[in-house]
Amino acid sequence: MTNNTTIKISRETKKRLDNFREYKAETYEEVIKKMLYILNAVRKSPDSANKILNTIDKNIKRKKIIIKEFPDISQS
Repeated sequence: MTNNTTIKISRETKKRLDNFREYKAETYEEVIKKMLYILNAVRKSPDSANKILNTIDKNIKRKKIIIKEFPDISQS
């Protein structure tokens, strides 16, 4: 028996979560945990959190470039 649950979210929220993915196979569980980690980092050290967000932004931009250059790969 798994320890999973289902939550209802709007399509807009799903789209926003999708945009926060760093790689295609990243699960919503991973995305939400990442967001919670960043939230806690902001509370403890805003500068550290800013560095984390910059790294994530770079990874997301890199992902978008790869998808544009290799659209066949992004379909799989």
